[in-house]
Amino acid sequence: MAGITLEQAQAQLAKWIEASTAVAASQSYEIETGNGRRKLQRADAAEIRQMIEFWDAQVKTLTPSAAGGRRRTRYIVPE
Repeated sequence: MAGITLEQAQAQLAKWIEASTAVAASQSYEIETGNGRRKLQRADAAEIRQMIEFWDAQVKTLTPSAAGGRRRTRYIVPE
């Protein structure tokens, strides 16, 4: 996704998780989408889950590896 930063992806993920929690506790929830406000109903739970999965994948894609690069497997052969 061009132009999306890790911080933006994390913020979106947090918003959708908040929406999921709110919808699970009551009938509806309003979320700021960046293009306005959107009201989500309990029936939108599948869409909320889909958006959580999407933003979680974006966060994982944009998060640098703790090892600083790709992991390598090394084999030691005793003599």
